[in-house]
Amino acid sequence: MNSKFENELRVKRVSVRKRSRDGKSSCLTPVKKKTCSPRHIREAGTYKIQLHHQDIEWREKNETTELAPDMQDKECHSDDDLFGDYDSLANESSFLAKLDDVEHNFAPACSSPYLETVKHRYANNGKAVAEVRNLEAHSDVKVKFPATEDFTVLKTVNCRDDTKPCHVGNTDSILISDLMDDFFDDLPSSQRILQQENETVTKQTSSEQSGPLNPFRGETFSVKEDEDLTGHSLNSVTHLAEPALNRRRSLKDHLKSTMTGNARAQSPQVFRAKQQKDAVVTKEINLAVKTVESTSDVDLGPFFGLPSKVKELIQKHRGIKDLYEWQRTCLTLESVQQRKNLIYSLPTSGGKTLVAEMLILRELLCRKKDALFILPYVAIVQEKVRGLASFGLELDFIIEEYAGSKGKYPPIKRRLKNSLFIATIEKGHSLVNSLIEANRLESVGLIVVDELHMLGEGSRGAILEITLAKVLFVSKTTQIIGMSATLNNVGDLQKFLKAENYSSDFRPVQLKEYVKLSDCIYEVDCKEEDCFKFSRPLSFKYSSNMKKMDPDHLIALVTEVIPMHSCLMFCPTKKNCENVAGMICKYLNKCFIQHREKEKTDLLDEIRSAGNGSICSVLKRTIPFGIAYHHSGLTNDERKLIEEAYSAGVLCLLTCTSTLAAGVNLPARRVILRSPYVATEFLKRNQYKQMVGRAGRAGIDTSGESILIIQEKDKLLAKALVSKPLENCYSNLIHDNRKGLQSLILSLIGLNISRTPAGIHEFLSCTLFSVQQEHLSSEKSLWDLTMEAVSFLTEKGLIMSTAGSHGDAVLEVTKLGRATYKGSIDLPYCDVLYSDLKRGLEGLVLDSILHLVYLVTPYDMVAHCKPDWMIYFRQFTQLTAVEQNIASMVGVPESYIAKKASGQSLKKGVDSLAVNRFYLSFVLLALLKETNVWVVADKFNLARGFVQSLLASSSAFCSCVVHFTEELEEFWAYRALFIELTKRLTYCVKAELIPLMEVAGILEARAKQLYVAGYKTLAHLANADPNLLTKTIQNMSKRQANQIVASAKMLLTEKAEALQEEVDELLTFPSDLPS
Repeated sequence: MNSKFENELRVKRVSVRKRSRDGKSSCLTPVKKKTCSPRHIREAGTYKIQLHHQDIEWREKNETTELAPDMQDKECHSDDDLFGDYDSLANESSFLAKLDDVEHNFAPACSSPYLETVKHRYANNGKAVAEVRNLEAHSDVKVKFPATEDFTVLKTVNCRDDTKPCHVGNTDSILISDLMDDFFDDLPSSQRILQQENETVTKQTSSEQSGPLNPFRGETFSVKEDEDLTGHSLNSVTHLAEPALNRRRSLKDHLKSTMTGNARAQSPQVFRAKQQKDAVVTKEINLAVKTVESTSDVDLGPFFGLPSKVKELIQKHRGIKDLYEWQRTCLTLESVQQRKNLIYSLPTSGGKTLVAEMLILRELLCRKKDALFILPYVAIVQEKVRGLASFGLELDFIIEEYAGSKGKYPPIKRRLKNSLFIATIEKGHSLVNSLIEANRLESVGLIVVDELHMLGEGSRGAILEITLAKVLFVSKTTQIIGMSATLNNVGDLQKFLKAENYSSDFRPVQLKEYVKLSDCIYEVDCKEEDCFKFSRPLSFKYSSNMKKMDPDHLIALVTEVIPMHSCLMFCPTKKNCENVAGMICKYLNKCFIQHREKEKTDLLDEIRSAGNGSICSVLKRTIPFGIAYHHSGLTNDERKLIEEAYSAGVLCLLTCTSTLAAGVNLPARRVILRSPYVATEFLKRNQYKQMVGRAGRAGIDTSGESILIIQEKDKLLAKALVSKPLENCYSNLIHDNRKGLQSLILSLIGLNISRTPAGIHEFLSCTLFSVQQEHLSSEKSLWDLTMEAVSFLTEKGLIMSTAGSHGDAVLEVTKLGRATYKGSIDLPYCDVLYSDLKRGLEGLVLDSILHLVYLVTPYDMVAHCKPDWMIYFRQFTQLTAVEQNIASMVGVPESYIAKKASGQSLKKGVDSLAVNRFYLSFVLLALLKETNVWVVADKFNLARGFVQSLLASSSAFCSCVVHFTEELEEFWAYRALFIELTKRLTYCVKAELIPLMEVAGILEARAKQLYVAGYKTLAHLANADPNLLTKTIQNMSKRQANQIVASAKMLLTEKAEALQEEVDELLTFPSDLPS
C-alpha cells in the first residue's frame, strides 16, 4: 500500500514544534523568559532548604534511578500536546511568563524522584496498591483507591478525615497566594482586575466543592476520552500520590488542568463497547483501502472492500443478510476494481441499487472522495435521502439533497468529511457546472446514474447527456456507473461513456407473463407460433349487470389475490384509475371491509387531516375495501400516505397510471395492465417491461405474475409488444429544435471548457449524439450543426465572437448568456424573463406579493392549464386597486378578461402567454394566502395534484431566477426578495412548520402532528426517541420514526458542518498575504 496514502488515513497524535523564545517578539509570539528577581531567588532558596532534608536520604539511595525509555513516552501527558510551551499570546509583561520564570528556579525543589519511581513501578508490574500503602507510611495521607471495576471515574481522595473530601492540588494555594500579590502589581489594570476576580472565584469554588469536580458547570468530573486502562490507572496513582509528597504544582499547570477539564467536559461520553467497535471499523477501513488500491480481485477485505459495519447496517436497515450471486460477481469485476466506467443492467427488482450504494460507500470511506447519485424524480431523491441518512450518521459522511429548490452551488468544500450528493437530473447538471467553474470536479470520485435509459427521454435526457459528457471531458479521475432495467443498444452507451458492460437476467422472484383475451388466460411463450399458450379459463360467476359494468373481468382477476396478497392495476388515464377503483368496490363482498378495518379507518383519518378536513369522495368510498387510486392528481401528503399503507399491507389494490412504474418501489403479487395503451398511444416495450417488473416481492412471494388485458383488434400489436426487443436509447441533443445542443454550447463557452468552434466540435465528438449521428442527422455534419448553434446563440445575444491572439475567433458569453446557463433557464424563455424583470424594475409593486409571484411563475406550466374565464374574471374583480395596477403593468387589461368571460370576439391582440401566466399567478397567490391545496383547487376548479405541482415548479423556477439575477448587476434589488419568496413557495405552510418540513420526508400533515406533540425545531427531532415518537404520533411506524430521526440528525449535522467550514475558512491564514 502506498505509504503516503496510508499516512493520510492513520490517525496520529500531532506534536507541534515549539517556537523559540529568541525570535522576534510580536503580539502573537510567546514571551521570552526573564531573569528572576533577587527576592524570588531568595524565596526559592529558602524553600529548597526546607525540602532538602526530607529527601536527602532517599536521594542517596536512588541517585541512579531513571524511568525506562518506554515509560518516558508514557509520561507525556495530553496537556503537553494541548498547550506545550505556548504559555501566553500576550506581550512580555504577561502574567504567566513571569510566573514561568519563578517556577524555573523552584523546579529543583519541587521535584520528587520518589513519585516518579512509584509511577514507574506501577506501569511495569501493576503493584500500585503496595506502593501507595508505603506512601501512607511516610505521611499522614490516607488514600482511597478507585473501584477496580470502573476505570472511567476519578474517585475522591480523602485526607485524614474520610468524611471530608481532599482536592488534588490544594497544596498549591500556599505557594500561589505568596506569589499572587507580587505578580498582580506588575499586571496592566485590566488584567489585574480579571486575575483577582478569577482568584476569588477559585477560592469560593474550592471551599464549596465536595469532591473532585469538573471545573465546567460544577459537574462531577469524569474521564470521557478513550484511554488505555494502564495509562489511566497510572494517572490515577499520580493524582493520588501528589498531595502525600507535598508536590506543589505550578499555577501554569493548575490552569492547564482546568482548561483541559473544560475541554473534556463538553465531549460526549464514549462507552467502552463503542470504543472497541470504532477501533474495529478503523482497522477494517484501512484494510479496505488496501483492497481498493490493489488490482487483485481475490483479497476483498472484510465486506467487498468495506468494513463489516456496513454489512451490519445493511442487515439492520434493509433486512438483507446476504448478497445475490450476481451482486457478488459485479462487485468483484476487474473493471470495478480498476475503477473503470461501468454499465450494468438487470430486470426490475433484481437488486441493482444495493450494488450502487456499496460502490458509493467504498468511494466515500476508502478513497475519501465525494460521490454524486443522480435519480430521475424528486420523490425518489427524498426517499433515498431518508434511506441513507442512518448510513451517513454511522459511517460519518454528509448527505446533501439537490432537488426542487434545495441545493447550494457550488457545494460547501468540506475538509473533515466527504459528501454524498443525491440529486435529480436537472439539479445534478447545475451541481456539475458549479464544480467545474470552481475547479473542484475531481473531488467527486464517483457518479452513479439510476435509470440510465432516461438518456433517450426528451429534454431531460439531453440534460443528462450534457452532464455526463462534461464529466468525461473535464475529469479523467471521476468514475461513472450507470444502471437500468431497460437497455437495448448498450454498445452505443459503452462508446459514449467508455465503459464496460455487465448484464444478467436474474430476478429474485420468478415472473410469469400472461395475456387475457375474452374470458381466457394465455401464457406468454415466445416458442409458440402465436406467442400465446392457453393456460386456463376464468371461472368467476358474473351477473348480467356485472357483465355490463365489468366486461374485462377485472373483479375476477383481482379477487384471486386480494385481500391476502397485493395487486397493482395500471390504467390508461387518471380518470380511468378512479372509475375502476369505484366500480370494483361496488361489487366486492362486504367481508373485505373487515380485513384490517382499524388500520383503514386510521388511514382515512390521516388523509382527512392532511386535507384540513377534506377528503376525496372516491378514496372515502374505496379505502374501507382496501383499494385506492394512485396518480399525479393526488397531493403529496395523500400519495405518501397511500404508498405507506400499501407497503404495510393495509391497502391491497392500487389502480394507477404508468408513472408509478418509474417511481417509488411498490411491488405486488400480481400486476394487471388494464389496457395496452397510455392515453391514446400504444405501449412501448420499455414501458411494458417496467410495469410487469413490479410483479413479485422479494422475500415475500415465491413468484409474481402479470396479466395484460387485450382486445382481438390489438392481438398482433400485443404479440409484438411481449416478444420484440427493447427500444433503443437515442440522444436527444437535437430534440425540440436543437435546444439541448444550443444549451450545451452556451455552457461550454461560459465554463471555459471550449471557446473556439474547433474546440466545441472536438467536445461534441465525445457525446452520445456523435456516436449515433448517422442515424439521427445523416443530412448534416457535426460541424454544420455546431456552426448553426453558434450563429443562433450569437443572434440571441448570448455569446459574442472576438479575435484571439493568433487571429482566430474566440467565443465569449455575454452577461445575459452567463445568467442564462448559471440559472438553468430554458433558452426560449431567457430573453422573455429578462424583459419581464427589466419592466418590473420600472414600477415594482411591493404592496402586494402578486407582482413578485408573477415574475417567478414558470413559463412551461402555461401550456398545461387553460383558464376558466368566468373564474378568471371573478378573481380579477376581487383584486385590490394596487393589484389591478400590477395586471395593467404586465399586459393583462380587465376589459380583455371581461370580454373573454362573456364570450365576445376580440380584435385587439393581447399576449396570451402573459394572460395565461397571470392566471396561474392567481392560483399561487391564493395558495400563499390560504396554504390549503383543497380550498384553492376548488376555487379554481383544478385538480389538487396540479395545484401542488404548480407550487413545486414555481419554487424550483424561483430558485433558478435567483441565480439568474445574481449574474446581472442591474437586478440586484430582486435577489433578497426572490430568496425569501423561494422559501415561502417551497413549503407554503405557516412559518413555525418550516424547520420541521426541511427534514426529508416530512410533509405538512406530519409536521403539524409533530408540532402539536412538542417537536417544534430541528434539534427537537434530531434528539427525539424513535420509540417515544411511535407512541406519541398517531399511525407512525417504528421504521418511519427511525428514518425521521436519522434524517433530522443528518440535516442538523450538515448545517453544523457548514457553519464550521465557514468559520475555518474565515480563520485560515491567507496564502497570498503581502510580505
